[in-house]
Amino acid sequence: MEAFRKHTGKVVPYDMPNVDTDQIIPARFLKKIDRVGFGELLFHDVRYNADGSPKKDFVLNQPKYAGGSILVSGPQFGIGSSREHAPWAIQQYGFKVVIAPSFGDIFRSNCFQNGLLPVQLSERDVQTLIQRAQELADYRITVDLEEQGIHDSVGFSVKFEVDAFRRDCLLRGLDDIGLTLEKTSAIEAFEKSHA
Repeated sequence: MEAFRKHTGKVVPYDMPNVDTDQIIPARFLKKIDRVGFGELLFHDVRYNADGSPKKDFVLNQPKYAGGSILVSGPQFGIGSSREHAPWAIQQYGFKVVIAPSFGDIFRSNCFQNGLLPVQLSERDVQTLIQRAQELADYRITVDLEEQGIHDSVGFSVKFEVDAFRRDCLLRGLDDIGLTLEKTSAIEAFEKSHA
């Protein structure tokens, strides 16, 4: 897993509450057995028309937000089923950070396991970011996990909290497998002593 320390990127505002994992990646696409190709399926049913053409008014299809890497959305983002495909789709689209007032618990955990940073801010701060992204051209912010802070170039600055264990894992680029591999010598010593 790639380590996350600091990221500066364009903000994409998706001002919707209660975005569930089936909206993020519809269930019919979960049959894929490899971990590639999910980015193009992100928000598929609200992003595309029935004929497969992009909906011009959907935020990801607007040229203003092309290349965005920080998704900002409403409360209860990622609620619903526990599909790990949701953070895969978000990451593979190009997002490094998701900011919302609240997250589904399993979605948040899956984000950390896959190197995607979920940042919880107050509804007021989230609305400030959404409004600036809608009103300003090429609106960018910096998300600093080491300092646990977010700032922009026009006066916005806020601190956020991340569980210390999750923060350490992201800073070092460690998922559960990486954490286990750190204990390789202890595991080998145990196996030798219990042969």
